[in-house]
Amino acid sequence: MYQPEIGTSNRSWTLNRLNFAKVGIHDSCAAVEHLVFLRPDFFKVTVLYKWPMREKVYSPSMPRCAFLTIQDRQGWFIDDDLVHAPLRDLGWDIEDVVWNQSADWNTFDLVVIRSPWDYQHHLDRFLSVLRQIEESSAILANSSQIVRWNVDKTYLIQLQNQGVEIVPTELRYRPTADWLLEIIEQFATDEIVVKPTVGATADDTFRLSKQTQRGMLEEVCIVFANKPCLVQPFMRSITDEGEFSLMFFDGELSHTILKTVRAGDFRVQEEHGGGVTAIPQPESILVDTANSILTHLPEVPLYARVDLVRNSENRFLLMELELIEPCLYFRFDSEAAQRFALAIDRRLGSQRQLHR
Repeated sequence: MYQPEIGTSNRSWTLNRLNFAKVGIHDSCAAVEHLVFLRPDFFKVTVLYKWPMREKVYSPSMPRCAFLTIQDRQGWFIDDDLVHAPLRDLGWDIEDVVWNQSADWNTFDLVVIRSPWDYQHHLDRFLSVLRQIEESSAILANSSQIVRWNVDKTYLIQLQNQGVEIVPTELRYRPTADWLLEIIEQFATDEIVVKPTVGATADDTFRLSKQTQRGMLEEVCIVFANKPCLVQPFMRSITDEGEFSLMFFDGELSHTILKTVRAGDFRVQEEHGGGVTAIPQPESILVDTANSILTHLPEVPLYARVDLVRNSENRFLLMELELIEPCLYFRFDSEAAQRFALAIDRRLGSQRQLHR
């Protein structure tokens, strides 16, 4: 163990709320029990809380990262904690922070949007929090510019206008029951899916057909009476094969999965009973399609998930491009968490260079 020089012994350090931040401690409710130097720039602190003591290693230069998350995590499949250990191995202090609780963002070097999966119900507040983060000394990933563009699913139509093949999509304000039946005919399909332009986790998403009762059609119209919706033909490959998700970290493909639906359902999310299978060797056309889509972005995001479905002509169509808070399915690839930690580490260095 490193022996501190005279004058830097434990007793000469007065660690209280006023100078916690000097050694990387930002818990205002904490009291330092003792401090032991491990080497000149790293020291071990036993921190006494109102609950039992815990021990952490700090450094004056140790970067701090916050993962934005949801307050009530019960019932959600969140595996971002798998990234904590690889980040700590790289010398980071990492913690999960509930997105809509007060925090001093200046105490973090990097804030990564991970699982704030109720943001769509509080969109204005969510965007306000992101502005606060970007106005602080912390770096936000992904950037608020990317988030604002991606939060409204009409980005799909913008990408289509740039040559990206998407699932055919119609934007509609205040749909009527008659119009819903007409669009089924226009799409030359048996079924359609209606979803909000701003939404997540398949909230307010409906699968309709010519046989859907009039009352149900009217209920859907009520849901979208004061907000726009997107209407798409239901892709039969969703139930026959599934939806492919390709995870990219800093522009590089990390891993691929196939999401499948529960019998009798059409939603692939695990929260709705969907299944997930790792795809160790995705088809080259699948990877090429995803890479091509990402070239249309104005910047390289820290993370991106490209959701694709196969059409009847064996081409892959964009279902969604997830750039805000996608599940990244770390648990389905043993190296994924390490890759993400390395991408975070690189991102902080590159962003600091840009701000010099």
